[in-house]
Amino acid sequence: NVSVFGERVEYTEFVYYMMNKPPGVVSATEDLRDQTVIDLLDPLAQHFKPFPVGRLDKDTEGLLLLTNDGNLAHNLLSPKKHVPKTYYAIINGVVTEQDVEAFKLGVELDDGYITKPGHLVILKSASTSEIELTIQEGKFHQVKRMFESQGKKVTYLKRLSMGNLELDDSLELGDYRELTVEELNKLKNPS
Repeated sequence: NVSVFGERVEYTEFVYYMMNKPPGVVSATEDLRDQTVIDLLDPLAQHFKPFPVGRLDKDTEGLLLLTNDGNLAHNLLSPKKHVPKTYYAIINGVVTEQDVEAFKLGVELDDGYITKPGHLVILKSASTSEIELTIQEGKFHQVKRMFESQGKKVTYLKRLSMGNLELDDSLELGDYRELTVEELNKLKNPS
């Protein structure tokens, strides 16, 4: 806080926005070819120079946090903190209990990396399946590659939550809003 003649002056240093990222937009601050999530912000929001906390693939939609608070971003992204991220996905292929068990143990990706355990919930098992998957890490295209390791393909992917922060259902694709005090407190002080 800044004091002028003993009076506290309120000013905003950090901003925290929740965005429902649309597909086709890149989770970066600048990109020469593609529209970025920063391009979707109004000039006032851009003025604070927020950046996306972690990345969602270009064709993935859903919850994205944008902030200029480097400390919070670091804590949310640090592998040591094990911040869980939950995704909803539509899968081309029948998802089975075998997949649930495989994900629980961790699966081997195409580059030989073994993932940490993932919690897979089958919402619908059919030739096209619907699932929710919670993982604690975010390797490049991780959800897609986890399903590929089981011979299945992700055709739609949406992030529902990150830590205690859940996507606001009322946010249309491409819309964003500031976090509430309650949401921010839950993110900063995870129980």
